Amino acid sequence: MRSGDRHLTGDSEKNVRTQLSIIVPVFNEAPLIRPFLQHLRDRTPEAEIIVADGGSSDGTVDLATGFCDRLVKSDRSRATQMNTGASAARGDILWFVHVDAEVPLGSLDEIAGIMNDSKVVGGYFRIRLPRGFVYRLTDTFAHYAGILLRMRCGDHGLFCRRTAFLDIGGFPEVPLMEDVQFFRELCRSGRVTYSDKRILVNPRRYESVGRISSMLASIYKRICCDRCCRHR
Repeated sequence: MRSGDRHLTGDSEKNVRTQLSIIVPVFNEAPLIRPFLQHLRDRTPEAEIIVADGGSSDGTVDLATGFCDRLVKSDRSRATQMNTGASAARGDILWFVHVDAEVPLGSLDEIAGIMNDSKVVGGYFRIRLPRGFVYRLTDTFAHYAGILLRMRCGDHGLFCRRTAFLDIGGFPEVPLMEDVQFFRELCRSGRVTYSDKRILVNPRRYESVGRISSMLASIYKRICCDRCCRHR
């Protein structure tokens, strides 16, 4: 694993003692990375921010340098990148966030409140798609279907205790649905709950495969997985 630390001075030294680390897996995200990191720093000033790059060739690494606390590099694989980021993290709580998301105000306090319960090993946020009736329908349907079928994916901003992450072996090194498998194992390790605060999700990946296909894929993802998670 290759890694690079931002120079820590003054208030930045608090990241050495932080209780929460945010891991952001990226690959060729030059247009998004710097605005996102500025947004993340504004919304989560006390968190350690780690960018996990999978071999970007478009200047993503240069654009991220100086705007995160640590930048780590690994092979291109979302699971590998998130595991590498988690290995470099100093926090007791690990929060995995996508670069095209907008995290809610007060998210650190929300996570702290949820994780204050010692029986809780992890959690996630609800999501909001930004526009269009079909998107909103998919958003609402996915939430309640997810509660019924007990599954969630990475768009929801999964977070967990470091100890739980290590106990289940991190994200499985699989080409697809590593987030679903990780969530299933996390649920098996203890109680997982959710916040009603919402992460605003960029619809680009939904648009790339089509709205109806996305809804069907969402249904399939949940039906084909175990119903194993307990929600509050």
